[in-house]
Amino acid sequence: MLTNRVVRDRNFRKSVLRAYGERCAITGLRLINGGGRAEVEAAHIRPVGHDGPDIVSNGLALSGTAHWMFDRGLVGPSDNLTIVVSRQSNDLDAIVAMINPSGRLLAPERPANRPRLEFVTWHRENCFKR
Repeated sequence: MLTNRVVRDRNFRKSVLRAYGERCAITGLRLINGGGRAEVEAAHIRPVGHDGPDIVSNGLALSGTAHWMFDRGLVGPSDNLTIVVSRQSNDLDAIVAMINPSGRLLAPERPANRPRLEFVTWHRENCFKR
């Protein structure tokens, strides 16, 4: 029997990936594996462990590497969703080269699904390494 947490996590992932068209919000890549599954992860902007809700506007679809950098505060969005890179990054040029050409998060078309400012601000103030 599945726990509520597993079902919740699965629903969050499915909803976030659908909202982002299975495309990484940072790199812009949409990679599908041989089994037809998107190789992108649903990341919380404000983690559940820090009172972040399981809603699409608190989520980003991110590739594995982008997710790792986001969680460690090496990249993050500004208030206008421009992607900022930490000065503490050890390979700034490589990280900048990974960012999609717009330099902004590729956010969902539906306004209600776009990252909410309160979560973006929380990430910048609590995770991002200036």
